[in-house]
Amino acid sequence: MLSPKRVRRRKVQRGNMPGNATRGNTVVFGDYALVALDRMWITNRQIEAARIALNRHIKRGGKIWIRIFPDKPYSKKPAETRMGKGKGAPEYWVAVVKPGTVMFELGGIEKTIAEEAMTLAGAKLPIRTKIVARSDMELGA
Repeated sequence: MLSPKRVRRRKVQRGNMPGNATRGNTVVFGDYALVALDRMWITNRQIEAARIALNRHIKRGGKIWIRIFPDKPYSKKPAETRMGKGKGAPEYWVAVVKPGTVMFELGGIEKTIAEEAMTLAGAKLPIRTKIVARSDMELGA
């Protein structure tokens, strides 16, 4: 599972996610990308499930880039605990994803295989996604 090696603060506030992605919203490394259409926290387990689906479908033929990283701790109080006595312990890690964020990129494989693999990976994620090619991004579509 993905998680930070060390963090500055062990617990962070939830924050809010207004607007669209202004960073990490272009295809940089590969030829095809999986782009988020909704805003949500993506857990490290969901990222790992999508990565495994991609790897199994392309059979290690191309290269995969994971463009999101779960660096935000999600804390939770134990079940049947009374209110108060501080914030709960960190439970797992999440990546903040806004609409337009490029989550995964693929390179070195054919378009049909890339689209099938991205569709499978998108099914593992709790948000709506779309598949984008680098050539489409350069045209401004």
